[in-house]
Amino acid sequence: MRKFAVLFLMFCVFASCEYFQVEEKESTTSEIVAIVNTEKLFREDLANVVPNNTSKEDSIILVKGYINDWAVKQILLSNAESSSTLEEVTEINSLVKDYKESLLINSYKERLINQQLDTVISESEIEAFYENNKENFKLNEELLKIKYLHFDNNIINKKEFIDLFQSDKIEDLEALEKQQLSFKYYQFNDSIWTQLDKVLLKIPFSKENLLNKTKFLQKQDSLGLYLVAINDVLVRNDTAPLSHIEATVKQMILHRRKIELIRDIEKILVKDATKNNNFKIY
Repeated sequence: MRKFAVLFLMFCVFASCEYFQVEEKESTTSEIVAIVNTEKLFREDLANVVPNNTSKEDSIILVKGYINDWAVKQILLSNAESSSTLEEVTEINSLVKDYKESLLINSYKERLINQQLDTVISESEIEAFYENNKENFKLNEELLKIKYLHFDNNIINKKEFIDLFQSDKIEDLEALEKQQLSFKYYQFNDSIWTQLDKVLLKIPFSKENLLNKTKFLQKQDSLGLYLVAINDVLVRNDTAPLSHIEATVKQMILHRRKIELIRDIEKILVKDATKNNNFKIY
């Protein structure tokens, strides 16, 4: 009997110590502000809920909203867990595992790619890739090599501007550029490809007029005079010019390099794992 009393006393002392340790841990960690079943929300969890310089009234609203959202989440989670079958839980755990593994692997691959990928692309490589894949570069829009000019009706030297615009001399183009403050809209470089839709926003010519490769077009309305000269035209399903899709070609080359780099890395990893007896097939 005496032995039993001693054992009981020791148990009480031990239990008391455990209790006070738990109480001390919870009190030193943070003050509890809400409980749902066995889940607890501590005051420290609210540290970043309220932005700086928020009024007391708004702070109370934000904190109450956060606590309510937390409680709803915990209740839904508890109900979902209790109502789910073992098969459903197993499937979800498997999906979570797969997702976690994919995130870790992709993050690791991205680090390796950033460390080892050669991002320098020469002009010759761009041209070679373009030539070898031309059938994949079909236009889904119309492009023009065009120059145009729009100025007010009340401009004084109208005839001079028309003559300069129609001229093919470099000095005449330079003379026009010096007068650019007198113009509403203009584009004088007809060696670059421009999207037809963008041109139509600037000048009131029909699509059909602009797609006809016309040396000179002129139109006047209440807003002024419009001058257009079409140097070249590409329509839908024509092969896109390299100058227009060079950025896309570079991205495709980099993407191909990434795929090849990852394949090489995977081969090396398997080879090293096999060499170190970390990978065996039975």
